[in-house]
Amino acid sequence: MIKQTKRAARGLALLSTLAIFAAYGVANAQEKVRVALGDVLSVETLAVAVALERAKDRGVDYELTSFAKEQLAIQAIVNGQMDIGIGTPYSVIQKAKVPLRAIFQMSRGVFFAVADKEKYPDWKSLDGEPFTFHGRGSGTEAMGNIIAKREGISFGERNYVPGSENRIIAMMNGQISATIVDLANKNVLMAKAGDRFHVLPGLSDPASDELIFASADWLKSNQEKADIIVEEFLKLWREMNKNPGIIEEERAKRGLLADQPKEILDDVVPFYTEGTKAGLFDPDGGGEKAARADFDFYTEAGQLEGPASELKVEDYWDLGPLNRAKEKIGG
Repeated sequence: MIKQTKRAARGLALLSTLAIFAAYGVANAQEKVRVALGDVLSVETLAVAVALERAKDRGVDYELTSFAKEQLAIQAIVNGQMDIGIGTPYSVIQKAKVPLRAIFQMSRGVFFAVADKEKYPDWKSLDGEPFTFHGRGSGTEAMGNIIAKREGISFGERNYVPGSENRIIAMMNGQISATIVDLANKNVLMAKAGDRFHVLPGLSDPASDELIFASADWLKSNQEKADIIVEEFLKLWREMNKNPGIIEEERAKRGLLADQPKEILDDVVPFYTEGTKAGLFDPDGGGEKAARADFDFYTEAGQLEGPASELKVEDYWDLGPLNRAKEKIGG
């Protein structure tokens, strides 16, 4: 999915591959699960580190390496330099015929359609009207296309303004009247101008924004490790949806992000509280239902060749670890 500008800004801050957790020597490192993160370890990815630490408590040691771009993290898995990746490898799997498989949905791409209350009280009123997206072929445009089909409407002139923060400024300045923005900027818009704008119904099953994935060969050879990792992700995601504060509790207990200033750490509880409320973290961990939603979304975005109905879940997901985790912990 097209990433928002905050993620791009973090990527610019990382000019080279950075090992977040140091290895204990070459021999030891080979025994660790090598995890490739196509992002910087931050508040938004903190829950991943917590889940991995819990897996480590159960004997699955790991080494987390952060890459400047998601594509580099995916390539590291393809080349066998890393074992588990975090990203959305659908396009690579299909176009390069690479046997990568998703095993858990880390997060969903939760976006919000916002519009002028008076001009556009509902989706039907937007038939033939101008609409603003992040960019051509972006996740926001794919979402808009899917909703337009659902509502039986066609947008008029399509405008493109990169950056959710820029689009809400344009909204408040009266330059545009309908767009799609991320969670943080939706909150800003509603807090500052909720009397003028409202949120229209979005997608009931948002597509994956980040997946936990690995090569099919690695999963076959390391089933026990993969199962433990998925179990810990699933347990934490369920716990987090009931108590978002658990991420800050675990962060403090384990000394994660200890080098970050207080104002950054103060965002941990609000971010996970808002995220769980908005459905960012699926307590079921994705699976077949998520794969189907992803097929619809990514074919619409042009990152997968469809039709979506003909794509096979088993070509993109290994459901074994998640199904076994659910059998073990229930649900």
